Amino acid sequence: QVQLVESGGGLVQAGGSLRLSCAASGSSFSIGTMGWYRQAPGKQRELVATIRNGGSTNYADSVKGRFTISRDNGKNTVYLQMSSLKPEDTAVYYCNYNYFTRNYWGQGTQVTVSS
Repeated sequence: QVQLVESGGGLVQAGGSLRLSCAASGSSFSIGTMGWYRQAPGKQRELVATIRNGGSTNYADSVKGRFTISRDNGKNTVYLQMSSLKPEDTAVYYCNYNYFTRNYWGQGTQVTVSS
């Protein structure tokens, strides 16, 4: 069982930065893949970034070069550093944990980028 709690969302101006955090419960955090997804109003949830237990990362084309995903296994926490934010980044951001057939989601945190 894994529980995920996101934090760090808020209102930021275009061009600004924001850092999201996701705290996970469970001793198996370090062996799974962590990810960030987002869902904008009227749109489907989409992948933002993932990071494997070995540290390899994957990003959506729309955020490459602007967002950075990282993890601290000692703190059972995954981060999403967002820079050069654009209004189109506005969405609810969800933390995800995956290990084989196990898949867990956080409740989401709102990110709003004003122009």
